[in-house]
Amino acid sequence: MQTLQNLNDLLDLKEAGPYISLYQPTHRQHPDNKQDPILFRNLVRQIEESLIARYSKESVEKSLAPFHELAADTSFWNHTSDGIGVFGAEGFFRVMPIHRPTAQLAIVADSFHIKPLLRIFQSADRFQVLCISRQTARLFEGNRDSLNEVSLAADVPSTASEIMGDEVPEPVSRMRTTGSTASLSGRTDDMRYSHGSKSEVIDRQTERFFRAVDRGFTAHYFKHSGLPLILAALPEHHALFREVSHNSQLLDESVDINPDVLKQDELRTLSWNIMEPLYIRRLAGLVDEFNAARNAQQASADLSDVAAAAVAGRVRVLLLEADRQIPGRIDPQTGSVQYGKQEDPQIDDMLDDLGEQVLRTGGEVIMVPAERMPDASGLAAIFRY
Repeated sequence: MQTLQNLNDLLDLKEAGPYISLYQPTHRQHPDNKQDPILFRNLVRQIEESLIARYSKESVEKSLAPFHELAADTSFWNHTSDGIGVFGAEGFFRVMPIHRPTAQLAIVADSFHIKPLLRIFQSADRFQVLCISRQTARLFEGNRDSLNEVSLAADVPSTASEIMGDEVPEPVSRMRTTGSTASLSGRTDDMRYSHGSKSEVIDRQTERFFRAVDRGFTAHYFKHSGLPLILAALPEHHALFREVSHNSQLLDESVDINPDVLKQDELRTLSWNIMEPLYIRRLAGLVDEFNAARNAQQASADLSDVAAAAVAGRVRVLLLEADRQIPGRIDPQTGSVQYGKQEDPQIDDMLDDLGEQVLRTGGEVIMVPAERMPDASGLAAIFRY
C-alpha cells in the first residue's frame, strides 16, 4: 500500500529536472548480496556519464550525492529483497524496495521512468489473500512474482481475542419442554435442562470473529483495492466465512489448507494457480475489446495517434508490451512524438511516458507479455470516445 503511494508521488512531482531513475536486482542472502553495491555504483557511474554531457560538474555532484551516500550504506545493502528502484531529482530522493526480480536500468530524463513499477502495481494480475482461522486473520497482496503481508490498521481485528477477549465462556444453559410435568392448566410437561456444548459456543465465537474480520477488512482494504480476493483456510471454515461475508471480490476458488503451515512462497504459488486462468481470460477479453474498438475507430496501436489521445485524456485502457522500449519524447502539450537515442539525458522511453500520461488522466495501464499483445507496435489503446 505504501509503495503504491510512492508511485503516485513520482507521478505528482513537479521539481526541476533532471529526473534520475535507477533499477537493479538485489539479493536477500550473503554472499550473493556482496555484489549488489558494486552493481549500484556501476549504474551510478553510467548516470554520471549521461549527466556530464549536459550539466555542470557542480550540478552533477549535487544530483548524485544521495546516490553515493546510499552506495556507502552497509546496513541498507545487508537488508534488501529482490530489487530496488532509486529515484532522484532536485530536492527529492526516494528508494523503493521491489519484491520481484527486476532488470538493471539507469535512465536520466525529464520525468521518472516508472514502467517497471507499473508492471508490479497493475491490477491485471494482482490479488489479495485472506488467511483466516478461528483465532487469527492476516492479509497478503501480490501477483505472480511476489506476495507480501499487509500491515493492518490499529482498528482492524486480526485476532479473535480482540473481539471476545482471551477466555472462552462457559456453555450456556437451555431449558427444553418435553411434556410430562404438571402445569397450572392441569397439563403435565417434562422440564429438562441441558447445556450447549463447548463446540457450539466456539462456533458462535468463530462466526462473530469472521463477521468482524469481513467488516473491518472490507472497510479498510477490500472496498478500496477492487482486487480479487482468495480465501485461505481450513475446509471447515470456508462455508462459514462465505456465509457471513459481503465481499463481492471473494473468488469461488480457494486455498483449502491451514495457511499457518504454508511458507509465504508456497501460499503465493497456490494463489497464483487460482489467479492465472482469470488473468489470461481478462487479457483475452481486453484484446477482443481492443480489436472490436479498432474496427469501430475507437482504438489504435499507432504511437502518434495514441500519444495525441493520451494528452487529450481520451485513453481509457492502455496495453503496453512489458519489455519493450521506444526511446524518444512525447510533447506533454500537443502529444507530438520525437524519436531519439536512449543515451541522451533528456530522452526516456515513450511507452513509459504514455503510461504516465494515461494514469494522470484516470486511465488504466496494463503491462502485457509480448506474446499476448494484439499488435506488434508495443502498445494498444482503447479510447473513451
